[in-house]
Amino acid sequence: MAETIERNEATRYVRVYICILILAGLQFLIGYSHLSITEKFILMLIVAVSEAGLGVLFFMHMWAEKRWFLIVVAVVTVFVLCSLQFSWPDSFRLLTCGGKCS
Repeated sequence: MAETIERNEATRYVRVYICILILAGLQFLIGYSHLSITEKFILMLIVAVSEAGLGVLFFMHMWAEKRWFLIVVAVVTVFVLCSLQFSWPDSFRLLTCGGKCS
């Protein structure tokens, strides 16, 4: 019985790993495709978020946690990522001046 459970867990992790490899290959194909920069960016972002989600859910065992904990982690992560935008106050000035501002 224990061997069956371990085998099912192992096959689950192998399947997730194969899915992540397929998504990495898809990113490679998107990178070398003849799409516009905006389309590439959007597609790469979608694939990267889904790839990171699989990694977090399965390899960090977040799929076994309670639903409220996942929501709290997601909200805090989004808050931190949005807060990082305020750590680059010079970026807009450099963008508008072309890097030639004093």
